[in-house]
Amino acid sequence: MGGAWLVGALAALAETVGWDPHSADYIVGTSAGAMIGSLIAAGVPPWFMVAHSAGEVFEGLVDSSGRPVAEAHRAAGAVFRPGGPWLPIPGSPRLAWRALRGGMAGLRGRMAALAPAGIISTEPLKETVRRAVPAGWAEHPNLWIVACDYATGERVVFGRPGSPRADLADAVAASCAIPGFYQPVRMGGRRYVDGGVTSLASLDLLEDLGLDLVLCANPLSMRSSRVGGWPHQRLLGALRREAARELDASAARLRRRGTQVVIFEPSAADLDVMGSNFMSTRRRHQVIESALKSVTLTIGRRQAQLEGLPKGDPGRVRRPAGPPSEWSWRPGQRAVAR
Repeated sequence: MGGAWLVGALAALAETVGWDPHSADYIVGTSAGAMIGSLIAAGVPPWFMVAHSAGEVFEGLVDSSGRPVAEAHRAAGAVFRPGGPWLPIPGSPRLAWRALRGGMAGLRGRMAALAPAGIISTEPLKETVRRAVPAGWAEHPNLWIVACDYATGERVVFGRPGSPRADLADAVAASCAIPGFYQPVRMGGRRYVDGGVTSLASLDLLEDLGLDLVLCANPLSMRSSRVGGWPHQRLLGALRREAARELDASAARLRRRGTQVVIFEPSAADLDVMGSNFMSTRRRHQVIESALKSVTLTIGRRQAQLEGLPKGDPGRVRRPAGPPSEWSWRPGQRAVAR
C-alpha cells in the first residue's frame, strides 16, 4: 500500500506542477520508496505507473529487455512466494541481543530486531526492477537506496560513493525486505533487510549537500489520532505516529541548514482506504486515486515553495498522444555499473 500511495503522490506532483521526478538531483528511496524511486530513476514516469496499475495493456509497448509491458505484474512485485522454512527465533541473533540491551531505537527498530527471519522470496521484487534495469544501476547521477545490515543494524546506502557495489534489483529487494516477512537479501557475504529499520526517510543523508528544496513523500507517517480498537490497528497507529515524530525532527535539522522541506503524507481519507494491512494489494488502485486527490490539495497549500520546480518534458509529465507503439518513450533506460 505504501508504494501505491507514493505512485499517486508523484503523479499528483507531475500533473499539478508539471515537474518530472526523474529530474531530481537526488532520489533517495527506502522500502516501498526504494522500488518506486528506482523506477522513477530508470525513466518510468508516474502517469505510466498509474495507468498500468489500472489495468491498461499498452499494446505494442515493450520494456528495456524487449518484453511486452502487458506481462508485468500490476502490483509492482507484490507476488508472495514462500522461499524457505519459518523458524520461531530472531532472524539476527546479534541484532536481537543489541535490542535487548537497548541499542535499537524506537518501536520499529526493536520489533525488527526481535522478529524471525521472513520466508517470502524477494525474487518478484527483483523481477519488477529488472524489467526497467536488467542489470547494473539506473542511469541517474544520484539514486540512493537505503537498506540495513542485518547483523549490525547499520544503515547502508547503495548507490552512494563509497558504499558496497550492488545491482539495483538486489539493492531494492534488500531495502524492501521487511524482517519477519521477506527473506533477507544476501550480497557480498552480508545479509540486508528493510532500510526502514534504521530510518524511514533518511533526510539526514541530504544535510551536507546544500540543497535548495527537498520533497519528502512518506506513506507511513500519520497526523490523525484516530486508530481502530484492534491490537494490530493500535500497533500500526503507534508506528505511524513514531514515523511522524522522526520525520519532523529530521526535517527540522535540514531546515536549520537552509534547505526548504515539503512533506507529503497520507490524509485521514488515504489512511481509511489503505487500511491496516500494509501488504495487501486488493485496493492498490483505490489508494493511488486517493493519494492523487489528497496530495493535489497539499500542493495547493505549498504552491509558493513548489513554483520554482523546473518544468519537465511534456511527454514524461503527461501521457503522450497516439498509440503506445508510436511513443518515443520506453519504460527503462540503459543501465550503468555502480
